[in-house]
Amino acid sequence: MEKVILKGFIIVSEMDLEIVQKELQVHSELTRREPGCLVFEVTPDESNPNRFDVYEELSSKAAFDAHQLRVKSSRWGQVTENAERHYEIIE
Repeated sequence: MEKVILKGFIIVSEMDLEIVQKELQVHSELTRREPGCLVFEVTPDESNPNRFDVYEELSSKAAFDAHQLRVKSSRWGQVTENAERHYEIIE
């Protein structure tokens, strides 16, 4: 099976920025523990505090789908619900 790569960035509103920053560590730790997670990085952009660069590698499409499903029902999914997502997914 081929790994899946997601790369891009999210833009978080000023209203949601504080809670997103607070929840990022927990989200990162939970994601890195998921079966099939090879790489997971969410990095605040140095020049734009509302932008977070995202890079993920998961071992398979099934692992990627499971991650997406978990995120949608997670606290992270709630606090980033209004974030603008700009992703490229490579399968």
